[in-house]
Amino acid sequence: MKPWQRRYTARGTAVGDWLQRELLLAERHYEKFTGEKVPFTIARTDEGNPFFEDFVKTQKFIEHKGQRFSLFGTCDGVLLYINYATGEVLRIGIEIKSKQTSYSETGFQRMKGPKEEHVKQITSYDLMYGPLDGYLIVYVNCSIKAWFMSEEEHEKAPDFRVFGVDVTDEMKSEILDKFAYVTKCVADGTAPALELESFRFNNFKRSCALSLTDEEFAILKAQVKRAQRSGLPQWKIDSYVESFMFIQEVREGASE
Repeated sequence: MKPWQRRYTARGTAVGDWLQRELLLAERHYEKFTGEKVPFTIARTDEGNPFFEDFVKTQKFIEHKGQRFSLFGTCDGVLLYINYATGEVLRIGIEIKSKQTSYSETGFQRMKGPKEEHVKQITSYDLMYGPLDGYLIVYVNCSIKAWFMSEEEHEKAPDFRVFGVDVTDEMKSEILDKFAYVTKCVADGTAPALELESFRFNNFKRSCALSLTDEEFAILKAQVKRAQRSGLPQWKIDSYVESFMFIQEVREGASE
C-alpha cells in the first residue's frame, strides 16, 4: 500500500465515524430543532452500545449447498425507523461510503444507483444481522464543487447521495452460491477462475498472473475484447484493460 492510499482509506474511515456521530446527535437533538419527533433511533446492543461497527463485529457460520463457511465482519450501523401512527418499527441497515476524487462522482449523470459490489456487501450484512427491513447505502463526497453554490448548482453536483435497497432472497442466494463455490474450490484444491473486475484490489496480483495457464490467459484476453465491444461503462472497461495489461506485463517479464 502506497502512502497516499493509506491516507485515502483513513479519510474514508473518518467519514464513516463522522456520519455515525451525526446520527447520534440527530437522535438526541432532532425534536428540539424541528419540533417533531425523531423518525428513527439507533439500534442498541444488549449492553446499550450503538449498533455500530466494532460493537457488533460478528462471525456467522452458514451451511449452503453442502459447504460450511463463515461470514465475518461488521456493518456500519442499524437504525430503527418508527412509524408513530401505527407503532411499526423497521430495522434499517446503513452502509457509509466516501468519494474523494471528484465532486461529479456523486452527480446524477455519473451516479445512477449504488455500486454492484456495495449491494453485494450489504446483502452479506443482511445475512449476518438480518432479517432487516431495508438498507441504506450512503455516499458522502469529500470533494465539493464550491463553498458558495446556488441550490440549483448543488442539485446538479450533490455531495450526499442515499440509495434504498431491498435485499431479496434471490440476492442472498446469489451471494451464498458464490461463497459455497469458492469453499468447494478450496476443498478440491482447484482455484476459481480469475475475475478481472475485482483484480485491482487483489493482494496477490503477481502470483495470480504467473499461475495462469496459457488457456486461462487466452480466456481473459477474450473477456477484455468482449468488454471493449460491449455497452459497459467506460470506467469498467478501463479496469478490465488495466488489469489485463498488468497480467500480460508480469508474464512477459517472467519469461525474459
